[in-house]
Amino acid sequence: MDNVLYIVVPCYNEEEVLPETSKRLKEKLERLMASGKISPKSRVLFVNDGSKDRTWELICQLHRQSHLLCGVDLSRNRGHQNALLAGLMTARERADMVISMDADLQDDVEAVDKMVDKFLEGVDIVYGVRSSRKRDSFFKRTTAEGFYRLMNAMGADTVFNHADYRLMSRRALDGLAQFQEVNLFLRGIVPLIGYRTDVVEYERGDRFAGESKYPLKKMLAFALEGITSLSVKPLRMITALGFLVFLISLVMIAYNIVRWIGGNTITGWASLACSIWLIGGLILLALGVIGEYMGKLYLESKHRPRFLIRQVLEDDGDEKAV
Repeated sequence: MDNVLYIVVPCYNEEEVLPETSKRLKEKLERLMASGKISPKSRVLFVNDGSKDRTWELICQLHRQSHLLCGVDLSRNRGHQNALLAGLMTARERADMVISMDADLQDDVEAVDKMVDKFLEGVDIVYGVRSSRKRDSFFKRTTAEGFYRLMNAMGADTVFNHADYRLMSRRALDGLAQFQEVNLFLRGIVPLIGYRTDVVEYERGDRFAGESKYPLKKMLAFALEGITSLSVKPLRMITALGFLVFLISLVMIAYNIVRWIGGNTITGWASLACSIWLIGGLILLALGVIGEYMGKLYLESKHRPRFLIRQVLEDDGDEKAV
């Protein structure tokens, strides 16, 4: 084992942060190489996820300046999870360990050393976990922690306060490659791989520049994607809810029979209207959840590629079509 490290960085419209991100990651690789912990073959792999700005142009420029900085250009925008997977699968054949992180420098680069140390101790998957959320606003902290609790309550086994900052060995990546679903939620899939795992805590910083790619609307969509991709618990909850409504209907039938026996045959319109609205709402909710799962089955049945790579920047500096 040569201890080749690849750092995979998905990028979407990151022209403002790329110069600083590449500088810090290059310095980190050079220090780790000097210490003998990683091989000189180690690289930083930027994945351009169909950016609309100069992101890919900057990646090409950075690669020409240093062979330590490589790049993958996807054919079009495929979303963060697919872009990350494209980078991981590209690095899998070239590296002994791969660290994934975002381009905005919120993930502490210094935690890379601890992750590498864990790998050298025989750990296959090392999760980068936030040590605290003191810097977050009350709303951000509450919604983020609620996100993880909701995911776990719904049956999606995730690591609390862990995003996509992690180290994976080649063996773990080989395991990940066997998961073929189109609807990706890597935070839930990676724990399913197994093997030896550990945690490295770090303090998450502020975004260096640019705007967040995950506002509240996208976070809610991300949570829905994760729950429906990894768990059938919502379907079971619908079954339980249907059974509960059935029991309530039996009680209401018994109640109306008693009123009929007592000669009180005139019932109020309010209870009838409320019942209609309640049952109608439950039916629409159930149809929506079932429809979400049916949509995923439809997409999975097509077996469409999760990503297409247009170009890869190799060590010789050439842009190679794939």
